Amino acid sequence: MSASNTLDTGMLNVVTVNDLMATMIKEPDPSPLYDCLWFEGELVCLFADTSVGKSILAVQIAEVISEHQPVLYVDCELTNKQFQMRYSNPELETFHYFPENFYRATIAPERIGSKNFEDALLEDIERAALSINSKVIILDNLTYACNTSEKGDAAGLFMMRLKKLQMCYGWSMLIIAHTPKREETDPIIINNLAGSKKLPNFFDRVFALGKSQEDDNYRYLKQLKVRSGESVYTEDNVMVLELEKSEDGSLHFIFRKYDKEESQLNAFREEDLDLAQDIVMMHNGGMSYRQIANKINVSKSRAQRIYKKYKDRVTPPMDGIAESFFGSGECPSVQDPMA
Repeated sequence: MSASNTLDTGMLNVVTVNDLMATMIKEPDPSPLYDCLWFEGELVCLFADTSVGKSILAVQIAEVISEHQPVLYVDCELTNKQFQMRYSNPELETFHYFPENFYRATIAPERIGSKNFEDALLEDIERAALSINSKVIILDNLTYACNTSEKGDAAGLFMMRLKKLQMCYGWSMLIIAHTPKREETDPIIINNLAGSKKLPNFFDRVFALGKSQEDDNYRYLKQLKVRSGESVYTEDNVMVLELEKSEDGSLHFIFRKYDKEESQLNAFREEDLDLAQDIVMMHNGGMSYRQIANKINVSKSRAQRIYKKYKDRVTPPMDGIAESFFGSGECPSVQDPMA
């Protein structure tokens, strides 16, 4: 916007709405960084309970984006050794190979507990991002970075500093946060975000990861705030993911399906028993777990878990029934939004 059309009053830049519209319409719309969960130039938040996998999902997001541009991942959670163990296979002596644009930063031990910790951290994040020419920053996690996040004024001040960095440089920032202990059978709401109730106001988007009652390795993703556009992954259409470890040792999520949140929170569903019946019949009929997995679009490990859990609780296959599962028809392919 030209200086002649802008009135500078110090903290405020004042301009007519028509001048604003005429200028902004010439600029391209923000592009998605990761599905509909995070767009360029946005400050967004991902939160989940402890041990659900929010850091695993955050690393997966960072890996996808770093295939195209530098990403700075500020890890306040894991030690270097813990990170290595999470993404390696000691039996095969292999490790998962990440894109060269993926940078991970950790906290210097001498900084821990310092009185000016938060100021120093934000200054060093700014310095590191500029050094590697990264416009995408992930901070894991908010509770560690802002020890006073429970206090409204302190949390608000910290978020304003983050917002200043984001706006000054046009950065895209993802902040990882916790949720206090909650009943796993209760729907996730935005008030489950740990810390001051002011926090959601600072984010352009907020999404959460919840633990599914359908399977121990299942999680579901739900959008809770979208400042621009529409929510896609609502309570009627959550994204169901499965946590897996690949052969090279990488922990990651695999997209499985869309579902209602209510169904993911229900500990028992009739269709679960139906699925177990099919798996038991197929396996007793001679199919391997891998063949079953490919046939009904579940993971091999999930097919094996269900079989062991239900093998003595479902009706054994009758003659001729199991052969219906050996047809030549292929399972329909499912588009994977996590790729």
